[in-house]
Amino acid sequence: MAALKYDLSIPQQVGQLLIVGFDGTATSSRLGSLLTRLQPAGVILFARNITGALQTYSLLKDCQERVSTPLFACVDMEGGSVDRLRNVIGPSPSAADVFATRDRKLFRKHGKLIGECCRALGFNTDFAPVVDLAFEASRTVMASRVVSADPKQVIVYAREFLAGLRSAGMLGAAKHFPGLGEANLDTHYELPSVSKSWNKLWAQDLAPYRTMARELNMVLVGHASYPKVTDKGLPASLSKKWITSVLREKIRYRGLVVSDDLELGGVLKAAPIERAAVEHVRAGGDLCLICHQRDYVIRSYEALIREAERDSSFARRVTESATRVLAFKKKSRELKRHVSPPTPDRLEKLSRQLWEFSEQVRLETLSRLDRA
Repeated sequence: MAALKYDLSIPQQVGQLLIVGFDGTATSSRLGSLLTRLQPAGVILFARNITGALQTYSLLKDCQERVSTPLFACVDMEGGSVDRLRNVIGPSPSAADVFATRDRKLFRKHGKLIGECCRALGFNTDFAPVVDLAFEASRTVMASRVVSADPKQVIVYAREFLAGLRSAGMLGAAKHFPGLGEANLDTHYELPSVSKSWNKLWAQDLAPYRTMARELNMVLVGHASYPKVTDKGLPASLSKKWITSVLREKIRYRGLVVSDDLELGGVLKAAPIERAAVEHVRAGGDLCLICHQRDYVIRSYEALIREAERDSSFARRVTESATRVLAFKKKSRELKRHVSPPTPDRLEKLSRQLWEFSEQVRLETLSRLDRA
């Protein structure tokens, strides 16, 4: 990759490798000072940050005003059990519910409606869809977040969902690379070990990434280990083999690589937060997702700076990712698009459309069962 075209110091470059979460529903002076200091690549909101549509829009707008480059304004909106806007606009059906209709138009409509709801509140990035395969091993963990054990069917759903997001002006992200379909532990709390051969992973779990490599803007890397491929106990999110050798070189993916939340138990079982951030970037990751604790955010930021100042090869790695992130932001229409504050009429329309879509999904599924 070319040298950094932006005249940024090491701390400024490191800021562009962070997407951060926080407490609260407004930009306190404490949060404002953190954003001003770090100048992060993005922010992510959760249900704890979202109490109303206008409040959410104002919070994201205030965050952007403290950062000089366009922010990735992120949210996890899959529908079903992962639905951050449920109490603001209304519930969205899960990926599994929509997939049960077997209707591609509804797959796309799912992405479009979720995208329009997110966009109305000021978001521009949705960490969805899940492209993990629906194997029995992960049923209790992933449940309705996954759609099929057949990678071809997962690709069909994901492509349509992402097309729907794009039509609403949203970025999407495929997750959780290289695949949690055979993981029987929840990465929020544990580090799953997926004892699966390389050949099976390549043919099954990696198929969505291989097939859609040129179509994806972001890939989110999960916190599972794959002992038949890499060292036992090493999460994919910290693995150079997975991120650089497989995703970048073998699959030839050219978009942004994002870690899953580095505060999750699945990665903290393997490394403290500051080392996890450094190792994710060293492995080839572009963006460290740190979703909650201010102390973790600061420790990671400072550790990345220290390592870049100590190790010239790591400094080059930081520059490579900062360049990639800034170049992506420069060309991204989704980050440039202005959105007006949400009006009651707009919110009422979206709420009604979500309800009608949920009914359409329910009735279509019942109709399919009757025909079976």
